[in-house]
Amino acid sequence: MDLDSDAYDALIMDWDGTMVDSQPLNYRSLAAVLRAHAVELRQDWYRERLGTSVDGLLEELGVSVPLADVLDRCGELIIRDLASLKSFELVVGWVEKARARGLACAVASGGGGVVVRAGIEATGLAHLFDTVVTREDAELGKPAPDLFLEAARRLRVPPQRCLVFEDAEEGLAAARAAGMSVVDVRPYVTSSW
Repeated sequence: MDLDSDAYDALIMDWDGTMVDSQPLNYRSLAAVLRAHAVELRQDWYRERLGTSVDGLLEELGVSVPLADVLDRCGELIIRDLASLKSFELVVGWVEKARARGLACAVASGGGGVVVRAGIEATGLAHLFDTVVTREDAELGKPAPDLFLEAARRLRVPPQRCLVFEDAEEGLAAARAAGMSVVDVRPYVTSSW
């Protein structure tokens, strides 16, 4: 990954599946919550929809469970099991290199703020980021560009000077819609599932 270019002033990192191998933990938590409502969440179905918001998943499943309840319970289960969260060292290295060059860095995640910030603290990565933008900070989630545009605004960097790192089609589309360059990390990282 060539981060020595002068083309960028900031990196904006997705969190789940980009900075950390969190998808297995996210799946286990959502599956447990839905199981309590007599809904079986198949892992293969979930994997095909990585990057889709929980409300989008519930809608697709035809489940009418209060979204706030699902999100709260999932968050509790994820936070309880944060010790299992592992960062992708290669991606962390890219952020460290960018920081050493003086680039601003942010997280822009469709996840909930409490959970994302807890994960950043648990993995010891908080020192790498100038700001963290989560679903509560934007009107629309990915594939809308709102999260990335808010991160650029907070960093005070024009969107065209931002480089985004993502692992999901919705996030790649959101970065492009924001007018930002984007790197798909999937060829570089291997999830534990």
